[in-house]
Amino acid sequence: MDAKRQAATEVVRRLRSEGFAAYLVGGCVRDILMGRTPKDYDVTTAATPEQVLRLFPDALTVGAQFGVVIVPQEAGNVEVATFRSDGAYADGRHPLEVHYTQTPQEDVQRRDFTINGLLYDPLSDQVLDFVGGQADIRARRLRTIGDPVERFNEDRLRMLRAVRFTARFDFKLEPAVLAAIRQLGPQIRAVSAERIRDEIVKILTEGPARAGFELLDQSGLLAEVLPEIKRMQGVQQPPEFHPEGDVWIHTLMMLEGLHQPTSTLALGVLLHDVGKPPTFAIRERIRFDNHVEVGAKMAEEICARLRISTRESERIVELVRHHLRFKDFPRMKRSTQLRFLRMQGFEEHLELHRLDCLSSHRNLENYEMARRMLAETPAEEIKPAPLLRGEDLIAQGYTPGPQFKTMLRTVEDAQLEGLIHNRTDALRLIEEQFPVNGR
Repeated sequence: MDAKRQAATEVVRRLRSEGFAAYLVGGCVRDILMGRTPKDYDVTTAATPEQVLRLFPDALTVGAQFGVVIVPQEAGNVEVATFRSDGAYADGRHPLEVHYTQTPQEDVQRRDFTINGLLYDPLSDQVLDFVGGQADIRARRLRTIGDPVERFNEDRLRMLRAVRFTARFDFKLEPAVLAAIRQLGPQIRAVSAERIRDEIVKILTEGPARAGFELLDQSGLLAEVLPEIKRMQGVQQPPEFHPEGDVWIHTLMMLEGLHQPTSTLALGVLLHDVGKPPTFAIRERIRFDNHVEVGAKMAEEICARLRISTRESERIVELVRHHLRFKDFPRMKRSTQLRFLRMQGFEEHLELHRLDCLSSHRNLENYEMARRMLAETPAEEIKPAPLLRGEDLIAQGYTPGPQFKTMLRTVEDAQLEGLIHNRTDALRLIEEQFPVNGR
């Protein structure tokens, strides 16, 4: 038994010792039954938040108004929720009132999907199933507890969660659930950008991302949360470079190739060709002039809309902005190649390029060249210590100003190209190319 599960079991044991019914509940039970390792463990109990706090004085009261208390444990926090039924929902997320109940049967009726409504008694090793969740796991089917329209009206984010769970577990979405999502899909816009972002990232990174985005499209949610991606559909590409099909198919193929990606790589892959639909034109052939610049700007706007952090947004935009540079890699000067290799997160740029190639022309020559150069070039050659600094130029009689950047760049270029090797060489180069007062 892993440490987190043991910690949650001890919480259950303590509650039971005081006469309160208590069980593991939700996703951890689902994962245990599916042979997966849960990320965390939740407990549901007949004890009220006040009673839980008396038993666990260090507990945190975050969410106590909804019957939820966080019990800190060395192996990780355990969320303890009181059996409850929820009143009406006014904001599409939170119930207006919560009623504590005494039975787990009542508690699970408020939960979202049958596979998340299972209870497990870790002391007797018994599963309690009041909603048919075990049968749905065996049938590989995603079903809501009760009427899907009611469940989605309670919390509209559940529509995206339905897509995520269905794709992640390779399940089938029950027709009534799919119909309810199509009916209520436009209401997803009322959900906060942060919650939508988190579900999109999970769809992209928990895998399989392609199946998730195909279901997002089938359900109608793609057009609501990422209309820029929806517009990729039907945008044809030059067959000599993209025999696979339109921009949408190309992007799906790249998503299919993702394997445990970072969120920035996954979003970079999703958005790398987002500038193609608005720049599509046909002249001598299909063209997408300036689609990289347009795409980088669009990616920046999408990241802002989804409230993605500044650091992550910068990386995603850089992935979009530089994804075509690999085609020129063999013709770059060595100094330009090395500057490219030392970009922050270059491994993500390299992986995006690999997926781009495999999802189109399948020519990996430039990828292999860059990969070998990165592996074989010592770090001190990729980013060597500078031979000159601004104070060195001042000492030689130069007046500080914008030209210093050009002068130092010239020195570094020569250093990266292997043309100069020490400070004396660098000063000689500066004297030759940037004479002081005409000397």
